[in-house]
Amino acid sequence: MSRGRCLFVGESWIIETKHIKGVDAFSQFGYGEGVEWVRKALEESDIEVVHMPAHSAIRQFPTELSELQRFDLIIFSDIGANTFLLHPDVTTSSKAVPNRLALVEKYVAEGGAFVMVGGYLTFQGIDAKGAYAGSPLEIALPVTLHKTDDRREMPQGYSPEVLLPDHPVLAGIDSKWPYMLFYNLTKARPSAEVILGYEGDPILAIHDYGKGRAAAFTPDTAPHGAPPAFLEWEFFNRFWVNLFDYLTRAKVAAR
Repeated sequence: MSRGRCLFVGESWIIETKHIKGVDAFSQFGYGEGVEWVRKALEESDIEVVHMPAHSAIRQFPTELSELQRFDLIIFSDIGANTFLLHPDVTTSSKAVPNRLALVEKYVAEGGAFVMVGGYLTFQGIDAKGAYAGSPLEIALPVTLHKTDDRREMPQGYSPEVLLPDHPVLAGIDSKWPYMLFYNLTKARPSAEVILGYEGDPILAIHDYGKGRAAAFTPDTAPHGAPPAFLEWEFFNRFWVNLFDYLTRAKVAAR
């Protein structure tokens, strides 16, 4: 029997490469995903992971609360707010559809669990194109967002500081974290437990929201922001399973 179900949304991309050779030019296209590390960590502990790539989420992300409630945890990773706001029925037929970011907020308020993972298109992201500031979903987060590009690029590397060493999310995990290369700048709400930080910025923050729980993990979970030192860290899997267990405790126990 599955220990729980996780819907992992985003962390995929389509690549276009332009080659110019003298007077001739051609394009090549490809596709990539960065879900593999978190998916492996959860699946090895009997947690079912359903991955919804960014291009699929445009149409397939649920418009009904009951569909979201089939999952114990929802993760958004490197996927912008517009993907959820601009449903094809809106952009091609001018039909009204439910605001899917408001739906996720309601999902958490009614007992669901949610994680926003850092990236170029989560929180505010590159050129503020993540566009979650001021959205209905920001209300459910344990952090508030800047209105501008919120990336903090750290090419020299940084290691998150453990601020709450006795927190259940850190159970069985070494207090010295490996280096990372990026995070999104946010500000912790008064309600937040800031478990990991760096120079006063939240790296991992969690709070109770309504009947549910939400987390902000502001670094990445795929390259470049998450280097092999983190992705291959001996405690990587334990961290994600601990986070799943802590965020979903009330819902799983009730079920």
